[in-house]
Amino acid sequence: MSKQPDMEHPFNEQFEQMGLDARARFMQNHLCNVMHELQGSTLGIDNFGENPDGSLKEHLKRSYGDWLPPYSTRMRIVVTGAAGFVGSHLVDFLMKRGHTVIAIDNFSTGYHMNLLDWMDHRNFELHTHDVRNPLNIKGKVDQIFHLAGSASPDECISDPISILTTCFQGTINMLELARRCNARFLLASSCGIYGFPLWHHNPQSENFLGNVKTFGRRACHDEGKRAAESLCYAYAKQHNVEVRIARVFNTFGPRMRIDDGRVVSTFILQCLRGECFTIKGDGNSSRSLMYISDLIDGLIELMLSDYTGGPMNFGKQEEYNMIEVTEIVTRAVKKVQGDKFRPTPTSFLPARTDDPLMRHPDCTLAKEQLGWSTKVDIDEGMLETVEWFAAMEEEDWLYDTEEEEEGKSPPDI
Repeated sequence: MSKQPDMEHPFNEQFEQMGLDARARFMQNHLCNVMHELQGSTLGIDNFGENPDGSLKEHLKRSYGDWLPPYSTRMRIVVTGAAGFVGSHLVDFLMKRGHTVIAIDNFSTGYHMNLLDWMDHRNFELHTHDVRNPLNIKGKVDQIFHLAGSASPDECISDPISILTTCFQGTINMLELARRCNARFLLASSCGIYGFPLWHHNPQSENFLGNVKTFGRRACHDEGKRAAESLCYAYAKQHNVEVRIARVFNTFGPRMRIDDGRVVSTFILQCLRGECFTIKGDGNSSRSLMYISDLIDGLIELMLSDYTGGPMNFGKQEEYNMIEVTEIVTRAVKKVQGDKFRPTPTSFLPARTDDPLMRHPDCTLAKEQLGWSTKVDIDEGMLETVEWFAAMEEEDWLYDTEEEEEGKSPPDI
C-alpha cells in the first residue's frame, strides 16, 4: 500500500477567484449535488444553514480537510480507544482527510467530548463497545488502528486484570476482525515492554529484549503489551494478517486525562494550582516526552508504509529528568498565568523500586524506514498542553467522579 500523495484541494483554481461568501455558496451547491446523487433525494439550502456566514461555513470546514484524496484512496478505518487521548487526535486526522472512521470505545477512560466535532458527520460512526468482546462490522474495513487500553499508573494498581485482558483478549478480537475483513492492522504497543532498562541499555532500540518484572504493579501493562505483540506476530504468520507495531514512548498534549496519575498531567495541575511538585526519588530518573502531533504522524506513516520487519519505536530522542520536567512545566504555566503565577515548591518522596530509571528511545529505524522524526519543540508543546489544561480544568467531565482523590497514588509515568 503506497503512501497517499500530498494534493491540492480539487477546487483551488476556482477558489482563488472567489471571496469567502462566494466560496461557501460554491461548496454549498457542490455538496448539494453530490448528496443528491448519493441519496437520491432533493436537498435544499435549508439543510445546511440559513446563510453562508453561519452554520454552513462550519459544516464545510468540518466536511472538507486541507485536501481530499481521490475517492479511490479514501478508506474505511476502525479506531479502537477512539475517545481517548491518542485515539481522538487520530480520528481528527483521518476525518479531515475524507476517510470514513468507525470509532470504538467503551468510555471507561475516554470522553465523548473528545469526539464532539464529528458526532453528526456522515463519515463518522461511533460504537460503544468493549474490545474484550468480539466485534462484527458489516462491509469492508481497510485499516484497524488498535489503541484501546490504559497505561495509567493508578489503574495498574486498581484494576490490573482489566488492563491485562484488554491487552490480550482485546487484541485477539481486533486481529480476528482484521483477518475476516482482510484489513491492515496497527497495534499501539508501549515502551513499557522494555521494563526496567539499566544504564548500559540507554537508549533502547527495538533489539533490546527488555528487563521486565512479571510480579509487580506495572507488569499488567508491560507484559500485556508484550503478549499483544506476540499475538500480532502469530496472526501474521498463521493467517497472513498485515500487521504493524508501534512502540510508543511517553506522549503528552491536549486531551490527556487530567487525573490519570502520570507525571506531565500531575505536574501541570500542581503548578496551575500553586501546589507542591511531588517527585519520587532524587529527581534524576528520566523520560522521553513526545508531543501528540508527532506521534500521530508516526502512526500514519507506519500504517501506510510497506515495513513489516517488526516493532518500531516512536518517541522524542531527548530525555529529561524529573527536575527538568518541572522546570519545563513552570515556564509554560508562567506564560499562561502571567501576573497570577506563583512559584511552586518541590518535595521529594521515596522512590518506588519498580519504577524505571529511564525511558529513552532509539528511533533510528523509524528515521531510516519512514523518514520520521519528532518536530515539535518540548516548550512549544508544553505551552499548548498547559493552555488546554487551564481552560478545561473546571470541566466536570474531565474527572472520574467515582474515585476518591485521596486514593490517588503519587504521580508516575
